[in-house]
Amino acid sequence: MAAAAAAAAAVGGPQPPQPEVPEQGPALDKAATAAHLKAALSRPDNRAGAEELQALLERVLNAERPLAGAAGGGEAASGGGGPGAAEEDALEWCKCLLAGGGGYDEFCAAVRAYDPAALCGLVWTANFVAYRCRTCGISPCMSLCAECFHQGDHTGHDFNMFRSQAGGACDCGDSNVMRESGFCRRHQIKSSSNIPCVPKDLLMMSEFVLPRFIFCLIQYLREGYNEPADVPSEKDLNKVLQLLEPQISFLEDLTKMGGAMRSVLTQVLTNQQNYKDLTSAGLGENACAKKSHEKYLIALKSSGLTYPEDKLVYGMQEPSAGTSTLVVQGFAGAPGALGQVESSDEEDQDGSQGLGKRKRVKLSSGTKDQSIMDVLKHKSFLEELLFWTIKYEFPQKMVTFLLNMLPDQEYKVAFTKTFVQHYAFIMKTLKKSHESDTMSNRIVHISVQLFSNEELARQVTEECQLLDIMVTVLLYMMESCLIKSELQDEENSLHVVVNCGEALLKNNTYWPLVSDFINILSHQSVAKRFLEDHGLLVTWMNFVSFFQGMNLNKRELNEHVEFESQTYYAAFAAELEACAQPMWGLLSHCKVRETQEYTRNVVRYCLEALQDWFDAINFVDEPAPNQVTFHLPLHRYYAMFLSKAVKCQELDLDSLLPDQEMLMKLMIHPLQIQASLAEIHSNMWVRNGLQIKGQAMTYVQSHFCNSMIDPDIYLLQVCASRLDPDYFISSVFERFKVVDLLTMASQHHNTVLDVEHERSMLEGALTFLVILLSLRLHLENPNPKSGIIPGSYSFESVLSAVADFKAPVFEPGGSMQQGMYTPKAEVWDQEFDPVMVILRTVYRRDVQSAMDRYTAFLKQSGKFPGNPWPPYKKRTSLHPSYKGLMRLLHCKTLHIVLFTLLYKILMDHQNLSEHVLCMVLYLIELGLENSAEDDSEEEVPMGGPERCHDSWFPGSNLVSNMRHFINYVRVRVPETAPELKRDSLAGTSADGLGALQNSRRPKVLQRENSGTAQVFSLVAERRKKFQEIINRSNSEANQGVRPKIPSKWSAPGSAPQLTTAILEIKESILSLLIKLHHKLSGKQNSYYPPWFDDIEVLIQPEIPKYNHGDGVTAVERILLKAAMQSRMNKRIIEEICKKVTPPVPPKKITAAEKKTLDKEERRQKARERQQKLLAEFASRQKSFMETAMDVDSPENDIPMEITTAEPQVSEAVYDCVICGQSGPSSEDRPTGLVVLLQASSVLGQCRDNSEPKKLPITEEEQIYPWDTCAAVHDVRLSLLQRYFKDSSCLLAVSIGWEGGVYVQTCGHTLHIDCHKSYMESLRNDQVLQGFSVDKGEFTCPLCRQFANSVLPCYPGSNVENNIWQRPSNKSTEDLIKEVEELQGRPGAFPVSISSETNLSKEMESVMKDIKNTTQKKYRDYSKTPGSPDNDFLFMYSVARTNLELELIHRGGNLCSGGASTAGKRSCLNQLFHVLALHMRLYTIDSEYNPWKKLTQLVEDMNSQLGNEEQQPEVPILYHDVTSLLLIQILMMPQPLHKEHFTCIVKVLFTLLYTQALAALSIKGSEEDRLAWKQAGALLRKNMCDAEKSCEVLLSFVISELSKGKLYCEEGTQECAMASPIAWSPESMEKYVQAFCLPFLRISSLLQHHLFGEDLPSCQEEEEFSVLASCLGLLPTFYQTDHPFISASCLDWPVAAFDIVPQWCSEIRSFTERHAEQGKALLIQESRWKLPHLLQLPENYNTIFQYYHRKTCSVCTKVPKDPAVCLVCGTFVCLKGLCCKQQSYCECVLHSQNCGAGTGIFLLINASVIIIIRGHRFCLWGSVYLDAHGEEDRDLRRGKPLYICEERYRVLEQQWISHTFDHINKRWGPHYNGL
Repeated sequence: MAAAAAAAAAVGGPQPPQPEVPEQGPALDKAATAAHLKAALSRPDNRAGAEELQALLERVLNAERPLAGAAGGGEAASGGGGPGAAEEDALEWCKCLLAGGGGYDEFCAAVRAYDPAALCGLVWTANFVAYRCRTCGISPCMSLCAECFHQGDHTGHDFNMFRSQAGGACDCGDSNVMRESGFCRRHQIKSSSNIPCVPKDLLMMSEFVLPRFIFCLIQYLREGYNEPADVPSEKDLNKVLQLLEPQISFLEDLTKMGGAMRSVLTQVLTNQQNYKDLTSAGLGENACAKKSHEKYLIALKSSGLTYPEDKLVYGMQEPSAGTSTLVVQGFAGAPGALGQVESSDEEDQDGSQGLGKRKRVKLSSGTKDQSIMDVLKHKSFLEELLFWTIKYEFPQKMVTFLLNMLPDQEYKVAFTKTFVQHYAFIMKTLKKSHESDTMSNRIVHISVQLFSNEELARQVTEECQLLDIMVTVLLYMMESCLIKSELQDEENSLHVVVNCGEALLKNNTYWPLVSDFINILSHQSVAKRFLEDHGLLVTWMNFVSFFQGMNLNKRELNEHVEFESQTYYAAFAAELEACAQPMWGLLSHCKVRETQEYTRNVVRYCLEALQDWFDAINFVDEPAPNQVTFHLPLHRYYAMFLSKAVKCQELDLDSLLPDQEMLMKLMIHPLQIQASLAEIHSNMWVRNGLQIKGQAMTYVQSHFCNSMIDPDIYLLQVCASRLDPDYFISSVFERFKVVDLLTMASQHHNTVLDVEHERSMLEGALTFLVILLSLRLHLENPNPKSGIIPGSYSFESVLSAVADFKAPVFEPGGSMQQGMYTPKAEVWDQEFDPVMVILRTVYRRDVQSAMDRYTAFLKQSGKFPGNPWPPYKKRTSLHPSYKGLMRLLHCKTLHIVLFTLLYKILMDHQNLSEHVLCMVLYLIELGLENSAEDDSEEEVPMGGPERCHDSWFPGSNLVSNMRHFINYVRVRVPETAPELKRDSLAGTSADGLGALQNSRRPKVLQRENSGTAQVFSLVAERRKKFQEIINRSNSEANQGVRPKIPSKWSAPGSAPQLTTAILEIKESILSLLIKLHHKLSGKQNSYYPPWFDDIEVLIQPEIPKYNHGDGVTAVERILLKAAMQSRMNKRIIEEICKKVTPPVPPKKITAAEKKTLDKEERRQKARERQQKLLAEFASRQKSFMETAMDVDSPENDIPMEITTAEPQVSEAVYDCVICGQSGPSSEDRPTGLVVLLQASSVLGQCRDNSEPKKLPITEEEQIYPWDTCAAVHDVRLSLLQRYFKDSSCLLAVSIGWEGGVYVQTCGHTLHIDCHKSYMESLRNDQVLQGFSVDKGEFTCPLCRQFANSVLPCYPGSNVENNIWQRPSNKSTEDLIKEVEELQGRPGAFPVSISSETNLSKEMESVMKDIKNTTQKKYRDYSKTPGSPDNDFLFMYSVARTNLELELIHRGGNLCSGGASTAGKRSCLNQLFHVLALHMRLYTIDSEYNPWKKLTQLVEDMNSQLGNEEQQPEVPILYHDVTSLLLIQILMMPQPLHKEHFTCIVKVLFTLLYTQALAALSIKGSEEDRLAWKQAGALLRKNMCDAEKSCEVLLSFVISELSKGKLYCEEGTQECAMASPIAWSPESMEKYVQAFCLPFLRISSLLQHHLFGEDLPSCQEEEEFSVLASCLGLLPTFYQTDHPFISASCLDWPVAAFDIVPQWCSEIRSFTERHAEQGKALLIQESRWKLPHLLQLPENYNTIFQYYHRKTCSVCTKVPKDPAVCLVCGTFVCLKGLCCKQQSYCECVLHSQNCGAGTGIFLLINASVIIIIRGHRFCLWGSVYLDAHGEEDRDLRRGKPLYICEERYRVLEQQWISHTFDHINKRWGPHYNGL
C-alpha cells in the first residue's frame, strides 16, 4: 500500500524528466530503470542520479491518499486491479531498486553471504515451544529455539521444554547469557573473522531507498491514527495494521538477510539528519506533509506528551529538601501549595468504589520528573517508529521487526535508549489499554531482551537515568489509584494506600514495569547505583508505603458480610511483585562487608518512612481493635535488611535500631497479625466469609512465607531481644486476648473473648511464643537442612539427602496419584521439627498428618509404641546480637503464667488442652536449655516501687524459680465462685477446687509481705512498663489506652462483682511437674528419679531414650535437665519424691467424670450407629420396593449357574436386583440380563503379523491398513460380489470385523417391567452425569456398571437339560436327515411369533437395539439395500463377533480352558436365543441350503451353473466354514440337541479339511504338486481307509482341481506365492492343523456356551487333538501312541471320492474364466494374530517434535491441538473447526470410522490420552512419564518423558476387552466437538 497513491502520482504527481521511466511499465522496465539508476549513482559525481532516484521514490512512495481510500477506492489505480495492485507495485519498485536491476532473490542470497552474525537471535511469539538449559545458562532468562537446542549437546543437563508466554528470542551464540559449551554447531564458529567486506555497491541502493520507505510507513501510521474523543477503537487500529501488513513484512524480511542489511537499516533508523530532512521537508508548501505533521503533534498532545514550554510543572522533591511527604488534597492544610496538575489520565479518578470522595494524591512538587513523565522529542525514525508502535499497542509484526534487528550492536544501544525515553509513555498507554494482557506480554517480550544484558543496563542507567525513570513511572502509575487509609485513626489519617479493587491492581497491569525493574536490579552495577542514590531510596520508600496497610480487614461482629471481596489476591500479588521481589533483588547485592553503607542507607530511609507512617495514621501504642492488614512491606524491608546486615555484613545491630519507643511501635502490627491468625483459626472471623481464611493461608503459604511471615517473626524476635521481657510477654497475652484466663481461680470472666474461643486462642499464644523463641531462620548461620538453602547446594541433592521418593500410584482408569517424597528414617529421628511444621502449614490438619506420619515411623522403628508428643528439638546457638531474646524465658511474668497454667491443668480447670500443656512444657524446656547467667539471678528494680510479681518469685532465673514454693495466692473471683463458699475470706486452704467455669478478668497472682502472692494484672503491669519507658505523665498515657476494654481499676457494672479470695497452693513448678507425671501416667508416685540408679545420667549430654515419647517422657526429661543444672533442684526433686503424695481431690472427680463421659460417649456412638442403620434400611426399602432384601447372596451374582443340581428342576431361577424377587423368566413377565451393547472394530485391527506396527515419526513411515483383518475380509466380500449371486455371497462370509456388535453383561438380572420403571425414575432424576437416559443408558442398580440394554432370558433351563445331552445311538445318516428336517420346519420354535407375548416384544426390541448399536454402513453390505439377506448376515455375524472377541480375550487360543474373565461377562446363551428367534423368520430356500451340498450328491450340477443370465452361486469351497456353522445352528429350533450339534460340526469339518488341502495345493510349487499327486495315488490303492489319509485326499484334490485352469498361469505370480520351504509330511500336517484350528476353537466355545461343557486345558501343541476329541470328532477309542494326524477326525457323510469332485467342479467352472481370482479366493488367511495398539517410541520428544509442527492434511494449517490415533496412526485436529464435517469435529468422526465409535487419541501438546466412546469422552491420563514416574499434563514442566510400558499395556488391555466404560469413571458428553 505504500503505493496506494502510486497511480495518482503517475497521473498527476511530479514527473521525473527522464523518458526511460514509464508510468506503469512492466517488470522489465522497472529492472532497467533500477539498473540505470544504480549505474548513475555509482559514478563519482552522483548528484543527478540521486535527484532522479528521489523523484522516482517521491512518486512511487507517496502517502497523499489516505489509507481508508486505499481500502475502498477503485478510482486510484489507472491501469491495474484495484488498490492492492498499486501497493504491490510500490513494493515491487522497492525490491527492484534494492536489487539494482538484478533479481531480488539473487540479491537476498548475495547479502546473506556477508552475514557476520554469530548469534541466532530467532524471535518468537507467544506459544512457541522453546528450551531452557540451567546447566548452560548464565542468565535465568536464557532460552533456545528447538533447532539450536537439538543441535547443541545437552545430554545429562538440567533442561526443560516450555511454551513461551510472551514471546522471546534465541540466545544461542550470546556468551553474555549462556556458556559457549552449550552453543549449537552453527553458532560455535566465531564467523565474523573470515567474512569478507561487503562490496560498496551491493547495498548502495538500499541506503537511498530505505529512508524513503520507512518515512512513507511512518506517514501511513500518522494518517491511520485518528485521535477521537475516546480511546481509538481496537477495530480501527487493526484495520490500519492489516493494510500495512505487506510493508512491515517486507521490513521483517530485510532483517532476516543478516548482519550486512541490518547495519544499513540501523544507519537509516538512527540517522537524525535523514529524519530531519524528510519530516520537515515540504512542511511549507506540501499540504499532505503539513497535515501529516499536524496529526503527529495532535497524537503527541493527546498522549499527555508536550514540549516543555506548555507544560505545568509536575515533579518530585529533590532529596536535599528532606524526606518527601505524602499529602492528601483536602486533608492537608493548604492544598494550594501543591500545583494543581491536569493530566489526561485522570478521567477515571473517581472510580465507583463507593468510598465517597476518593482523593488523588500528588507528590510534593519539585522540578525533577517533568522531563521523565511528559516530554518527548523525536530525533530519528527509530524514535518515531517506537512511538507509533506504542500508540498502536505493540502490534506483533512491529515488535518482531524491532526485535529482529537486535543482533546489530549499534542498533541495540540506540533502541534501548529510545525504549527508555518512551518508558513513561508506555506506562500511560498500558493503563488505558483494553487489551492490557496482550500488551504486557509484548512489552516484556521487548524489555527482557534489552535489560537482561548487564553492560547495556549499566550504560543506559548512566546515560539515560534509567532508575529515576523507572521509579518515577511506577510511582506515577500507582498514584492514580490511591485512597485514604482507614487503619487506626480513620477520621484523621493522612496515610494513603492503593485501592486493591482497581483494575490496575486487580488485573496486574503493573507487572511489565515491575518485572523490568526487578530485571535491572539483578545487575550488581545497577543495584549499586540505586543503593547509593539517597533521592531514589526516598522515592522508593514512598512507593512502598503506598502498599503499607492496604486491603484492611475489619472484623464483622453481627451480620455475615454480604459480599465477599476477593481483593486479597490483588493485594498479595502486589506486595510480592512490587515490593518483595525488588527487595530480594537488592538484598542479593548486600552480601559482603564492603556493602555496609548500602544497608545503612536502606535502613535509615526505611525507618524514616515508618516514622512518617506512624505519624500519618496517628499511632500511639494501642492498635485499633478488630482490624488487621497482612501488608506491612516497610516493616519487612526493615527486617530483611537488618538480618542481612548482621548475617553477612558484620554490622552492629544496635547501631541500626531505633529507640525503645519506636521498637514498641514496630512490634505492634506484626504481633497483631500473629494474633489475628489465631483468631481466624478459632473461627472468630467467620462472618467475614471464606476470603479471610484465604488471606491467613496465603500469608504462610510456601510462595509467600519468605517475604511475609518470616520477616514479621524475625522483626518480633529483634524487638523482643531489645525490649523489657515482662512488657513483651504481657503484650503477647493481651494481644491474644487470653489475659483473663490466666488466673488461679477456677472461674473467671473474660471481657474480650467468648468462652468457646479461649482454648484455641491460648494455644495460639503459647504456640506463637514457642515459634518466636525457637525459630532460627534469621538468627544463626543457616543449616542446609532447616529450610533455607544457600546457593551452594543444589535442590536435587539436598532433597535426595533428606527424603526417599515414593513412586506414584497408578489407577486402572488411567488417572494417577502423585508421587511423593517421604523423609528418611534419620530425618524423622533427628531433624523432625514440629515448630517448623506449624509455621509452614496452611491447614491445621497438615500438622496432624505430619504427626501421624511421625507416630507411624516411631511404631515401625520400635522407638515408641504409644501416641507420641511432638518431639523437642535442641536449638542451635544464637548469634550474639540476638542473645537478649532468651531473656523472655527468664522473666517473672512468663514464670507466673507457666506456674498458673501447670496448676490449672493439674486441677482440671476448663478450656485447657493437651496442646497447651505440650507448649508449656516446651517453654520450660527451652528455658532450661538457655539458662541465664547467674549474675542476673537477683534483679532488683532500680529505685522503682516494688512490683506485684516480686511477690511470686524472688529472681528471674527459671532454674531457681522452679524450686520456689508458693504457699498462698490472692485471687479476684466472682462472688459465685466455689472458693468463697468453702472458706472464710481469710481462709487458709482451698483443696477442692471444682472444675467450674466462667470467671472474670484474670489477674495472674502475687504475694503480700505476709507470704501471699498478690493479685497480678498483666495489662496493668504492661502499661506501667510502657509509661516508664516513654516517661510520660499518667494522664497522657491514659489517653492512649483503649477505652473499650475497662481498665483494671474500675470494674464495669456488667461484669459480676469480684471479691478477693486467698487460695492455699503450697506448690512449686517442680512439685507440679512431678504431680503431673503421676496424673499423666495414671499411677500414684510414678516418678522415680533416674539418677538413683545411674548417677551418670546427670553428666550425659544426650539420652536417646528421651528423644521420642509422650507427656510422661517430656516431664521426665525436664526434671532431669532441672536436676542437671542445679544441685538444689536435684535435692528438692528427691525430697518431693520421698513424700508419699496424698491423692489430689480433683483427680477423683475427673476419674468419675471420665467414667460418665465414657459412658455418654459410648451411648452417643451407639445412637449414631443406630441412626445410620435406619437410614440405610429406609433407602434400601425405597429402591427395592417393600419386598425381600436378600441381594447379598454371592451365588446370585452369576446367574449362569443352575441354582440346584437336582435333575428334576428344569427351570432356571433369576433374582431381580430391583425388586429382590426370585423366580423363573416367563413369557408374561420375562427377566433380562443387564447388558452393554457396543460397536467394536477391535477384530478388524488384527494383522497376520505378530509384530505391532510403529507410530510414524517421519514422513516416510506411513501405515497402510491393507493387511488388517477388516481390509482382507472386505476385499474378499467385494471379490465374491463381483462374480457371484449377491444373496449367496451374503451367506458365504461373516461381517462385523469392523463395527461388529459386542454384547457384555455384569451378570445381574432384573424383571423387564422393573427395568422400565427404573429408567423412568432415572429420567426424572436431574443430577445425572456421564450417561444419557434418552439413549437407553443406565447403570446396573446393584453393581453400578454401565449398561444400555436388557437381554431377555429364554424361559426354560439355563443350560440344556440332561435329556438333550444324552448320547443317542442314531447313525450319522439319520442325524443328517433330522437336521435337514428341523431346519425346514418353520413352526418348531416354542414361542410362536404370531402370539405377541411380552417376551417376544422384548426380543424384538433388543434386536432393534443391537441393530442401532452400529452404523448402517457396517450392517448393509447387500447390493440391493434393505434386502432380508442383509439382516440374516448381520444376525449370525453378531454371534461370530462375540465368539471371536471372547477368543481374543482368552489370548487367541483355548489352551487355558475353563471359564475366562471374558466368559463371566459373556451372555452368548441368551444372545443365541434372541438371534435364533429372528433367524427363523428367514427360511433359506431348500434349493440353496448349503446343507444339501454338503451331505448329498446333486445331479446335473453343470446345467445349473451354465445358466449365463444370472450369476452363479458361491462355490461351497469358497464358503467360510465358521459362518456356515453359525447359520446351521441358528436355523435349528432351540434348544438344540447335542447330537445334532456334533453332527453339524462333523459334516462341516470335512468341507474345512478339503479347503485346507486345496489351499495347500496352491501354496506348493508345480513340482510339489506332481510329487504329491503321484504319492497319493499309490497310497490310495494300497489303503483300506483311504478316506482318512491326508496324502491320498491331497492327491485326489489336486487331480480334481488340475482338470481346470486353476494351476495354469504359474509365471511370476506363482513364484511369489510359493513358499521356499520344502514340504515334508510334518510341515503339511502342521499347515492343515493351523488352517482348521480357528474353526475348532469357535465350535468348542459355542459348545461350551450352549451345553455348559467345560473346556479342557492343554499345551499349545496338543490344542488341536484336545479340541477335536472334545467336539466328538475323534472316535473315543482313538489311541494316542501314534503321532496325531488331523485326517483321523474326518467322518465323511458321503464317500469322499464322490462328493469332493462335486465341490471341485464348481470351482473348475469358475476358474475357466477367472483363474487368478479363483486362486486368491481359495487361500483364506485364517491365522490372525492378536490386535495391538501402535508401538510408541521410547522418548516422547520424538513424537512431539514431529507432530506439533505437522500440518493437517485437510486444511494444511498447523492444528492448535494436534492428536494422533493410537489404533491406526492417523493425524487429526482436536476441536479443529477447519476439519468439521456435518457438525462432527475430526476426532469424533475418526472414532466412528476407525473404531466404530471408540477412539484412542494421544494429544500431542498435552501428552495425555483421550478416549472417545460413542457420545462420551474421558481423559485417560498419560503413558509417558518423567524420570520420577510422574505424568506431565500439558507439558508444563517440560522435562523429558519416557514410555511406561506397563500403563500402555493396561490401556491396550482395556481397549481389547471393551472395558473403558466400566473402568473409567469421569465421563462427559463431547457434543461432537472434539
